[in-house]
Amino acid sequence: MVSNLAIDVKGLSKSYGGRAVVDQVDIQVAQGKICGFLGPNGSGKTTTIRMLCGLLTPDAGSGTCLGLDIFQDAAKIKRQVGYMTQKFGLYEDLSIRQNLDFIARLFELPHRKDAVDASLERLGLTARASQLAGSLSGGWKQRLALAACLIHEPRLLLLDEPTAGVDPKARRDFWDQIHHLAAQGITVLVSTHYMDEAERCHELVYIAYGKILARGTETEIIDQSQLKVWTVQGEGLGQILEPLKQSEGVLSVAAFGNAVHVAGLDQDLVLAALERVRHQHPIRIEASRANLEDVFISMIASAPDNFQQSFQHAQERGR
Repeated sequence: MVSNLAIDVKGLSKSYGGRAVVDQVDIQVAQGKICGFLGPNGSGKTTTIRMLCGLLTPDAGSGTCLGLDIFQDAAKIKRQVGYMTQKFGLYEDLSIRQNLDFIARLFELPHRKDAVDASLERLGLTARASQLAGSLSGGWKQRLALAACLIHEPRLLLLDEPTAGVDPKARRDFWDQIHHLAAQGITVLVSTHYMDEAERCHELVYIAYGKILARGTETEIIDQSQLKVWTVQGEGLGQILEPLKQSEGVLSVAAFGNAVHVAGLDQDLVLAALERVRHQHPIRIEASRANLEDVFISMIASAPDNFQQSFQHAQERGR
């Protein structure tokens, strides 16, 4: 039976210096789907992506990418995956065309010029083909990097924070292209910090401190969190942030424009904290529906920090 999963890994683990950077991670992504990979800096996203594309060997775990074993077939996986790194990794002193031609040579494509021309056309780069990569804006560098990822016609794209530092228009154009690729059957795993981008994914996986904390669609994750949220408005909101953050039962306090979102799992405890604040400040309190940012900030507040745990263990061993 042929699986419809482009990514199917279980128990994926990787440690450095005794610290588990990725700890027993399971990820399944169906062919032609866009999976958003979310989490704070240092959560293990990049390490996971590098293990999936064969650049890193896991310490433990099992599974496949594109039906190929992540241990036995790492070299084959590399040739069928497009990996876009966080930082621009092409040659800035080469032109767009020269960069793409170089990538085509690495993949030993038989009709190199045709492949380069097709890649230029696909990403709207033909008119700029002779421009040096170093002179491009962030948005155009992003297009070039995606063109390089696609030149060998991969079946799976692994994109590591591809829109960091890119303006909103370029980000929207990029996501339109990603959805177009998914419609053609290409699977995409993309890490991002932007909640509006997460909302454009078919499904989401949230990782913190090396462990998966949530997975599913946006609606499923919000509903499963059982998070209670209240919107607070009024004067002097800056003065109530710290008292609320220190209150029992409050998992997150975040400013959104002229309002503050206060979230927690125990309704009575959060309301008690809000009432204490209201006695000192003229604020209005209204129940709200949680959004992804509320959920993820609250998850971080309650997740154990494996780096801190490793540090504490090291201190104890040294005593």
